[in-house]
Amino acid sequence: MRVALEGLEAPPRLRLLVRVLAWPFRWLGYRGDPALPPVTRALTALGPAYIKFGQVMSTRPDVVGEELANQLRVLQDKLPPFPMEQARATIAEELGQPVETLFSEFSEPVAAASIAQVHRARIAATGQEVAVKILRPGIERAFRRDIDAFHFAAALIEALLPGTRRLRPTDVVRHFEGVVMGELDLRLEAASASEFAANTAGDEGFQVPEPVWHLSSRRVMTLGWAEGIPLGDVEAIRAAGHDCVALSQRVLQLFLSHALRDGYFHADMHQGNLKVAANGDLIAYDFGIMGHIDEYTRRVYAEILMGFIRRDYRRVAEVHFEAGYVPPDKDVDEFARALRAVGEPIFGMDASQISMARLLAYLFEVTERFGMQTRTELILLQRTMVVVEGVARSLNPNINMWQTARPVVERYIRENVGPKALARDLIRTARVLGRFGPRLPDLAESLLRREAEAEPAPIRHGRLRGGLTFLAGAAIGAAALTLVAAL
Repeated sequence: MRVALEGLEAPPRLRLLVRVLAWPFRWLGYRGDPALPPVTRALTALGPAYIKFGQVMSTRPDVVGEELANQLRVLQDKLPPFPMEQARATIAEELGQPVETLFSEFSEPVAAASIAQVHRARIAATGQEVAVKILRPGIERAFRRDIDAFHFAAALIEALLPGTRRLRPTDVVRHFEGVVMGELDLRLEAASASEFAANTAGDEGFQVPEPVWHLSSRRVMTLGWAEGIPLGDVEAIRAAGHDCVALSQRVLQLFLSHALRDGYFHADMHQGNLKVAANGDLIAYDFGIMGHIDEYTRRVYAEILMGFIRRDYRRVAEVHFEAGYVPPDKDVDEFARALRAVGEPIFGMDASQISMARLLAYLFEVTERFGMQTRTELILLQRTMVVVEGVARSLNPNINMWQTARPVVERYIRENVGPKALARDLIRTARVLGRFGPRLPDLAESLLRREAEAEPAPIRHGRLRGGLTFLAGAAIGAAALTLVAAL
């Protein structure tokens, strides 16, 4: 705990308080694997939900320090595996046939993380090389225990510290619970892999393994094998002749493209879930956590990013107010100045010159000062942005995040904000209205009856004319716009 707090640059008073509060419990609980470093050992002992937190921190040496980040990378895919006997038993139970019948080759675990482990195999019937992912025994119960503890802690924090309620800890835990429960059904992960592969089929320099459906179930999933160098092995990537600068840019730009263009993105993009193929393509796998954002939120997010890129802090502030992210009683100009204090020190600087720990601390101060609440719909997006930036920095410590993001954001703005987007929205609205065309006579008749029963005669006649005029206009407008859309 001491090492973790030092890595996060926690204030001395907080470090002292944690040590005092933790002292009575230091002799209780599971001590973890003594071969692991202290923080890594503590997180693995606490449980799978805590390991997820450690995986995020492992991508941010600029926040927790290089030494601690390297220690935490063990959590990505190098945790102790469970025995082969249990893996074989799970496959036989889930797929209805023994391993020897289904696969001509089946290796020892090649990767093991908090939720599952992976085996390299070859399908007996086709000879295809695949990755077989198997859930850890008892993982559902372990996660439920962690989630229950989180719910208790969130309720306690909200009760004892009213100032934290704007952070909505209970809602955050509930959101996390939904994400995790989905991750524990590998049929959903197979569906995510399939959808993500379809969305990104045209993305140059990017590969997604396809699921093998007849060899997948709730606790077992089979995907095409992803052959490549793990993205965390930067030295091996350089030795193979790959361009780390280009890869760092591609990681960030692909994430932004998927989030903005598709509204569906890989939300667990740490180095343990990415490889570099022999031809230089980036390969993504492990689709247990996927993020989804609606079209309106995408436009808001893009406008905020574009405002920062153009250093138009007034517009960034206005977008926050328009979207309801900042309470309306706050001052927009004062908020714009606070955003300028965030943006200007990092604009034009490469990543090696920026202290992300201090920046995040100041951002927290800004959100507190302006009463900004946690937006649960943006949690996965913000978390993944932090992870992806950390991955990009590991490949290229001097990456300029704004310059790298600019072409993707500008392309999205061109296509989705402005006259072209307005025309597309109108056509979509027309199609929706067009589907209600056959029901307009019934709606008019129903309106007539209600108005006749409720209003005095003079008022009734005026409102009836207005209602009929509106319905007629809507019908004509819908028909016209539908015709334009068809043409």
